[in-house]
Amino acid sequence: MIEELLILVNQQDTPIGTMPKLLAHQRGCLHRAFSIFIFNHKNELLIQQRALHKYHSAGQWANSCCSHPRPQEETHDAALRRLNDELGFSTELKHVGEFIYKADVYGGLIEHEYDHLFVGYYDALVIPNPDEVSAIRWVSLDVLDKEIRIHPEKFTPWLKKIWEKYPLLNFYS
Repeated sequence: MIEELLILVNQQDTPIGTMPKLLAHQRGCLHRAFSIFIFNHKNELLIQQRALHKYHSAGQWANSCCSHPRPQEETHDAALRRLNDELGFSTELKHVGEFIYKADVYGGLIEHEYDHLFVGYYDALVIPNPDEVSAIRWVSLDVLDKEIRIHPEKFTPWLKKIWEKYPLLNFYS
């Protein structure tokens, strides 16, 4: 398997190099990433439980899809690619913002991301890739808010950081 490279960036999201994914997470290097939030006609958010074999945050609930663009790949294109790879569908995505966060993801690994946020809408069948996703569910924002407060350990650090910065995902309304 080809080693996945991440795009290292500065605080303005200007590329400054590349680094193997695991090494970037071990060193906590700032890198480009994206987080996708898919809503249905009931205004419910699609969340995914990460596959149990993932090397970090395995089995935790996350936003609809999240990943990293490849070197020389536009972030929007990468978001569309990964949405299809992980959840088996395509839809229009709107870039709604970005922010920087740093979070311990356990086992000596650190996510330090310049995270681009995308929103999309979808109402058809979702067929998750079992190599990436253990489970999916649609959830109202109020219910998700309660669940994150009551059981924060069940959710990925980045989803909690996004939730803290944008309560009830107020970036999209």
